[in-house]
Amino acid sequence: MLRVLRASDKRVAPAPDRLPRCASEEPVRLHDGAPAPLDIAEITDRVLHAAQGKLTLSLSPTAILMAYADWALHLANAPGRRATLAAEAACQWLRLIDAAWRSIADDCRPVVAPLANDHRFIDPAWGDPPFSVIYQAFLLSEQWWNSAATGLRGVSRQHENMVAFLTRQVLDMWSPSNFLLTNPRVLERTFATGGKNLWIGASNLIEDWCRAASGHKPVGTEEFPVGNRVAATPGKIVLRNDLIELIQYTPQTADVHPEPVLIVPAWIMKYYILDLSPENSLIRYLVEAGHTVFAISWRNPRAKDRDTGMADYRLEGPMAALDAISTICPGRKVHACGYCLGGTLMAITAAAMARDGDGRLASLTLLAAQVDFSEAGELMLFVNESQIAYLEDMMWANGYLDTRQMSGAFQLLRSNDLVWSRWVEECLLGERPGMIDLMAWNADLTRMPYRMHSEYLRHLFLDNALAEGHYLVDGMPVALPDIGIPVFAVATEKDHVSPWRSVYKVSLLIDTGITFVLASGGHNAGIVSEPGHPGRRYRIATHHVGDTHPPAEQWLGETSMRDGSWWPAWQEWLAGLSGEKVPPPSLGSATYPPAGDAPGRYVLEP
Repeated sequence: MLRVLRASDKRVAPAPDRLPRCASEEPVRLHDGAPAPLDIAEITDRVLHAAQGKLTLSLSPTAILMAYADWALHLANAPGRRATLAAEAACQWLRLIDAAWRSIADDCRPVVAPLANDHRFIDPAWGDPPFSVIYQAFLLSEQWWNSAATGLRGVSRQHENMVAFLTRQVLDMWSPSNFLLTNPRVLERTFATGGKNLWIGASNLIEDWCRAASGHKPVGTEEFPVGNRVAATPGKIVLRNDLIELIQYTPQTADVHPEPVLIVPAWIMKYYILDLSPENSLIRYLVEAGHTVFAISWRNPRAKDRDTGMADYRLEGPMAALDAISTICPGRKVHACGYCLGGTLMAITAAAMARDGDGRLASLTLLAAQVDFSEAGELMLFVNESQIAYLEDMMWANGYLDTRQMSGAFQLLRSNDLVWSRWVEECLLGERPGMIDLMAWNADLTRMPYRMHSEYLRHLFLDNALAEGHYLVDGMPVALPDIGIPVFAVATEKDHVSPWRSVYKVSLLIDTGITFVLASGGHNAGIVSEPGHPGRRYRIATHHVGDTHPPAEQWLGETSMRDGSWWPAWQEWLAGLSGEKVPPPSLGSATYPPAGDAPGRYVLEP
């Protein structure tokens, strides 16, 4: 077979593209340090898959076809189930005919109600004929397809979930709310403005397309310049390596708690989600409460960083940061805090440190972070061997997972809120919502390096290696029960990325004092939950060593709701684990001299 690179040595090892099934951080390379070669046939396949991925929203067509084939073949061999579905269809038609007849007599009471989180048909105009019949027909169709896609004996759980999810995406696309002639609100606006709303909507669509094609951010993001209106908490860069900048924030109080706080955000996002506008900045809140705060700002990976792996993120991220903090604040333990993927990394780091006798951590806080991925929500739809291999081929072409590919997958999880509602508002009604800091941050996307993302998906999502005790750090497994420091874990009620029941599993895996919080809101808005924000609420309870471990639903039923933000409860928890206040440390040290002002260079790099 023709090879692109010669590999005559018999000691050729698997390439990074063919990651080993063990959950190891160690990179797999040839004896001379070069990647293993690929043959022409494999390169051809990878190029094809990379090109396909741009048209399929990074979804593997093979994985989709396998799921539908599993469902269709089982349905074809289930005549009883087909008869039941036919009877259900006839029943739905009779209900629709009844609704249509009653609408003629001005009795437009619905025969089926939308789900609680479905806001497409809440406008009173949907209660008038013929729109009442149109949207009722759509909801009845949704009900029937949900019955057809689920509950079929013999279909694998993942295939069933994929079929139900993708069928729902197709139905959502054809919702009557998405079209001019079947949306009464859009029709009313069109008649009232003489079609001006459609002209404005077309202009909005063209402007958005041009901005996306040219790599520019959405309209309004320029109102939130980084380092000015957002990421504006003052501080200094005290460490810069190839992967991170470490920010030490300027103290705002005469005395501070002696134990500093290290914040490790996910590298799938820019760090300033936790330092947005001054009024909703978690970092500023901690600094003003008398804490010495350090935060990692991750560098946006480039093509040359394709072989950067989980080991690099751990060593050059939290471990390098802890070394710097230990020098700047000698003799003081550190309150570590990780958000989302940064929390998973921080849990791995804490377990490895406990195993190795490294006692520099005082506590561990996990914000919307998972350590057990067996029930990781709808993201698991995209995690199987076929889908991961497809993503690897796409990343192989560029050296990273592109920002648009990643955002497309997340938008699919909430397509009604993030895609179709925006289509109706901006393109049909001609209304642009005002830009806010959280939306501007959300448009400031980052990339994921090839090797790291492949390791993350395979070892954590696919193999669940961390929870099962076979994730390797420095060649040896780490065990979450080794973490003996207090843990504060926060989950959010509407999180589609880290479902709260999945986050809750940390209390079943770490045998120490754990305070668990369930806050209102989603993955981002539930964490950016400053005091005074209207409508915020949370539940909180502490599990002590020796207590029984209630299941998630039991915990939910036994834990009362509290009004307000969870931030003060966390700050009080940190203060309770800290010593008497002392004068603040200097910014940097002789070993780690300040290298510029916050927010630094990396957060500004495209």
